[in-house]
Amino acid sequence: MDNFIVSARKYRPPTFKQVVGQSSITSTLQNAIKNNHLAQAFLFTGPRGVGKTTCARILAKTINCENLTPEIEPCDSCESCISFNDNASFNIHELDAASNNSVDDIRHLVEQVRIPPQVGQYKVYIIDEVHMLSAAAFNAFLKTLEEPPAYAKFILATTEKHKIIPTILSRCQIFDFKRILVEDIADYLEYVAQQEGVTTEIEARHIIAQKADGAMRDALSTFDQIVSFSGNQVSYKNVIENLNILDYEYYFRVTNSIISNDISGLLLIFNEIIENGFDGQHFIVGLAEHLRSLLVLKNPSTIQLMHASGTLKEKYIEQAGICSVDFILRALQICNKYDLSYKTSSNKKLHIEIALLDLTALVTENVITREKITNLNPIAKPIVKPSTINTTQVDKPKEYITPKTPEKKNIEEKPTPLPETPAKPQSSDKEDIVKPLTETKSVTEEKPRVPKSNLVSKDKGNGRSITNISIKQSFDALQKKKEEKPTELEPIIENEFSQDKLTTVWKAFTDSYQKTSPSFANAIAKYEPVLKENFDIEYKVDSPVIAKDLLHVTALLEYLKNKLENNQIHLIAVTPKRTEQKRSYTDREKFEEMATKYPGIRKLKDQLNLEIEF
Repeated sequence: MDNFIVSARKYRPPTFKQVVGQSSITSTLQNAIKNNHLAQAFLFTGPRGVGKTTCARILAKTINCENLTPEIEPCDSCESCISFNDNASFNIHELDAASNNSVDDIRHLVEQVRIPPQVGQYKVYIIDEVHMLSAAAFNAFLKTLEEPPAYAKFILATTEKHKIIPTILSRCQIFDFKRILVEDIADYLEYVAQQEGVTTEIEARHIIAQKADGAMRDALSTFDQIVSFSGNQVSYKNVIENLNILDYEYYFRVTNSIISNDISGLLLIFNEIIENGFDGQHFIVGLAEHLRSLLVLKNPSTIQLMHASGTLKEKYIEQAGICSVDFILRALQICNKYDLSYKTSSNKKLHIEIALLDLTALVTENVITREKITNLNPIAKPIVKPSTINTTQVDKPKEYITPKTPEKKNIEEKPTPLPETPAKPQSSDKEDIVKPLTETKSVTEEKPRVPKSNLVSKDKGNGRSITNISIKQSFDALQKKKEEKPTELEPIIENEFSQDKLTTVWKAFTDSYQKTSPSFANAIAKYEPVLKENFDIEYKVDSPVIAKDLLHVTALLEYLKNKLENNQIHLIAVTPKRTEQKRSYTDREKFEEMATKYPGIRKLKDQLNLEIEF
């Protein structure tokens, strides 16, 4: 049985051309060899598994090759290349600074530098994990590193450049290796799989590449692990099962439940995730990453930031079209908030469930566009500003006015004609501000009258004239017009209906509303409504939040008016009083309470000479 060689070693690139994701560095090194501009010391720095040691070995092999190819690559046929491939070269020395970090180790290396090469042109010293050298070892190495013999080259490799003293950095040419892109890792995994005769799915390769976090060595090690688990058929399902990764389908289902305000379905999905053994914080972090992918797909210029296969990207684009940017941004803030506070929570599962409830609340707060909420809730009417309606009782419609911006007037026109509506007040909300007539009057009376001299202002830049009208004058004109022509009131419809008919219509509404908003439907179906005088309908809800849900309460009121053929119906929400919570007793208090109620217990204790530990 042949010894197994891991893919990270078996498929280590032997030439500059085969190095993945570091084209700028390899091109620079090849040009330096071609133009004979090699420095005496190089420092290769970057994260793990990106090719630092590999490039150091290729550089050492190339500069000693006797027959370089036109592409500045080693020939693999000369004596130097053959000895390097057989690990028998006397000109290339590798030192692990993690285990040889003392002053004596560096002094021994300096003694070896004095001996010139017997075969080849250069003696190359590769010092890996150089940041592990002690301060004394660094100081002992300074002089040799600054003025080495012409035949000596030093290549230092490290993952933590900040730990190297500045005097060493100033004596080296520094090459910063970057993380390898997900697409590049996925393509190289496809090449390795073909060489090994393994069939892989594109989604599986992308998951492995994302898990590697830019490190090719980690990706190849994970690939070997998956092949050992699933054989020659590497599928997406095998990868997520072996790596304990949550399926992206869960995140699509969770997002759809949030958008449709399906709280019960959302909690069931999360419970299924927990029962499959996944951590709550792992889920909330993955959901934030899913929302981030939806956000980058909202703009064509940021689609390149999305790392996914073609089929998966289409699903993301489809769901991104449903969500608004405002919804995604606020959802990301909620996910980040609960991720930061997860470790300090006592009940981890409840903590994430509250986060999911906060996400569903974004829908009722009109974070998604009004049109999309109306589509999700066909019974509901347009949203009215919460500040203008009593949150516990929906009364008869009142007369409202919608402020509008004043029209522009030419300077030559007389300023006497006044607009029918007052000027639009400034507001941070995108929707029009709706306020009762009486409230508008109280506000406008506090505003001072504008002098006639200030009614006309000229814009010298474009020659236009704008007439400024005060809110007081606009209100007076509107009030005068109302006195001349009274408004037409809605006809009053007062058809009588019984308590039984009310109960039947109420149940019909809750049944039809289960798909639209099951939480609201279940809350109002818990208690039976009561018909009062003057068509007042009193209904109980456990939480005042349900009574303040204007979107659904308005839909309920309109439904009752239509089905009962009575537009004088009023809804009055009542919150039941909470009963006092039972106090918790200590063991001693429990015994005393039972002994008071049943005196025989104390007598039995005394007869048996029992001692009770409290």
